[in-house]
Amino acid sequence: MSSTPDRQVSWWEQHEEHVLDLLPPVLLVLSTAGAIGIDHGSRTKLLIDLAGSGGAMLTIALIMGLRAVWYTRSRVILSLAALLTVITAVLVVNDPIYGFFSWTGYVWFNRIFDGVPRYAGIAVTAAITGTSQHGGLPSGSAGSTVAWLAIVLVNLAIAIGFSYAERTQSEGLDRREHMIDELTEANARLEGLLAENAGLHTQLLAQAREAGVQHERQRMAGEIHDTIAQGLVGIIRQLEAADRTDESNSQRHIDAAVALARDSLNEARRSVHELAPAALEHAHLPDAIAQVTERWSKLSGIEASARTTGRAVPMRPEIEVALLRTAQEALANVARHAQAGEVVLTLSYMDDEVTLDVHDDGIGFNPDSLQSPPASRDPTTPPEGGFGLRAMRQRIEALSGTLQVESRLGDGTTIATAIPSIRPTA
Repeated sequence: MSSTPDRQVSWWEQHEEHVLDLLPPVLLVLSTAGAIGIDHGSRTKLLIDLAGSGGAMLTIALIMGLRAVWYTRSRVILSLAALLTVITAVLVVNDPIYGFFSWTGYVWFNRIFDGVPRYAGIAVTAAITGTSQHGGLPSGSAGSTVAWLAIVLVNLAIAIGFSYAERTQSEGLDRREHMIDELTEANARLEGLLAENAGLHTQLLAQAREAGVQHERQRMAGEIHDTIAQGLVGIIRQLEAADRTDESNSQRHIDAAVALARDSLNEARRSVHELAPAALEHAHLPDAIAQVTERWSKLSGIEASARTTGRAVPMRPEIEVALLRTAQEALANVARHAQAGEVVLTLSYMDDEVTLDVHDDGIGFNPDSLQSPPASRDPTTPPEGGFGLRAMRQRIEALSGTLQVESRLGDGTTIATAIPSIRPTA
């Protein structure tokens, strides 16, 4: 944001001080020249004009010379202004032509003083100027006195009105300049804040990039664990089983290992290309979980079933992927640790959330052991601190969901997952 542009300055504002400095001496010289050119009929009056003019010029010079202390030595300047006013009054009474010079008293009192001195000086100047306009002091008659008084009052009213207007305008300009200064300062502060905000924005972008990289690493780690790692574990188990059985049964395990290898390869390719799991490409989530459960049951030899409650509706792809991966990881944990005879998966569609419960009737474990150090943990217990369950929890919580593990020794294990149901956008 640019700063406030400078205000256009008029010619009078540029030259006001110089004009007001020149007016008093110039008008004094012109008035004196006029007085000299008039036939006074008296040498004394001419001498008074010359002496008064000289005194007025000297006083003006003193006032101008003390410009630097106008507002700090107010008594000295007020005394000089009063002296100049007295001299002006003498000149006007002696010769009304000095009325051309007398009104410069307004200039002095408006420029230098304020309050009572200012308006008192204006009143006296109005009386002096009115006297010059009247042609001198009243002659003593009532008519002359009334006329003189009327002229003085008119001058006084006009002078005070102009003085008030000038002061109001001056105060308005001062306020305006003060506001411009404040706006300029505010703009400078705003520019500083914008620069600081730009720095913070850059920092936030860097943090967001780092968070995105970390999230993507976790996502890829989960994908690899859920696809390649699980597939390799299944392949190893099938090959080990083939090695332990006779030749007639080993081919079945070898075929199962080959099928697992192909599925794992397909899943790895889809994970790299950030596509949905293969099971979701041609089936809805309930059917996909049922297919995964049936295939796992055949490979593991453990009875497993999947059921759905509520009206199945499409969910956002990331929700369906998370639930399917959770089902796959839960089944893998059962095969590795539970020694179960049966597993039941229950997918439930509710008004505001979708849940997945995986329950097995295996040996169970003490959930407190999940938080124990790896060295002291029983190798037969499923480590929640391991990547599988941790990846499941991270995946579910990233969708504002919850994952709970309930288990007791000898009483099986249940993994309960709940995610807010969000429909896909059109």
